[in-house]
Amino acid sequence: MKMKRIGLYAIALLFLLFLFIYPLDAYISKPGGAYDLEPIVEVEGGDKDDVGTFNLMTISIGKATPFSYVASKFSDRMKVLPISKVRREGENDKEYNIRQKKLMSDSQFNAITVAFSKAGIPVDITYDGVFVVSVVKGGASDGKLEAGDKIRAIDDVQLNEAGQFASSISGKVEGDNVKVTIERDEKLRDVEIILSEIPKSEGRIGLGVEFQEYRELATDPKVDIHTADIGGPSAGLMFTLEIMNQLLDEDLTKGYNIAGTGEMLADGTVGRIGGADFKIMAADREGVELFFAPDDYLPEEVRKKNPGIMTNYEEAVKTAE
Repeated sequence: MKMKRIGLYAIALLFLLFLFIYPLDAYISKPGGAYDLEPIVEVEGGDKDDVGTFNLMTISIGKATPFSYVASKFSDRMKVLPISKVRREGENDKEYNIRQKKLMSDSQFNAITVAFSKAGIPVDITYDGVFVVSVVKGGASDGKLEAGDKIRAIDDVQLNEAGQFASSISGKVEGDNVKVTIERDEKLRDVEIILSEIPKSEGRIGLGVEFQEYRELATDPKVDIHTADIGGPSAGLMFTLEIMNQLLDEDLTKGYNIAGTGEMLADGTVGRIGGADFKIMAADREGVELFFAPDDYLPEEVRKKNPGIMTNYEEAVKTAE
């Protein structure tokens, strides 16, 4: 009888573990938190005597389990996301995390340049190679380069100008051997790669990598942004406002507890992001008084093909109400 009871307990325990731990091929998103940007953003010698605050908003995304999947059907604070809405095709955990970190890095770069421009202070931008965002499966670099690699030189020619990487590859043909100097784990190494057709590219020849030019930014005063494990581009707007608030003597918050979301683009416009509804929920929970959301434009043809789609601003207003 005792052994039977132990067996039942073991089965119940396994069932609970299955419900709460077993990962499904989907993700669950839910409201995250609000983070005061004053201790996160440091402008050297900046003004920090303001009464109000600018807050960075997050959403929480994790692998769905049987329990969270079912629970999401009964809650407006949980949403099931298919893998295709979170990751790119063929993207693994490492590549996803690297892409999110790069998006965050780019958002900080744009935030600093736009804030300094609005404040009338020049910045110095230099180019230093390219950043490998992803490697095309079956392409020339598959198994040789990795997401996160920094390409510093092609055939011993240092990459220090905008557009130089693309032009150094464009003149070559299939079968050409290219010496690629990369930085990985803070160490330089040379990799020999034979150029081939890029899969699904309609005959284009190349290394088979998605890349972004690596830019170094120097400012006076110096700016440091400490974001730990936060990824993605959606904090760009709030970074920009906090940097401006520290650069200028004026208190841009006007004493309010302010949060917001939106990707800061290089030209100073604010781009659409995902999860505006959950960020509103988190802001409400954290006592935020004002919330900024992108009033992005959706063409009529997009609205017709996607019934119920809303701009970030429309979604934020609906959720707030």
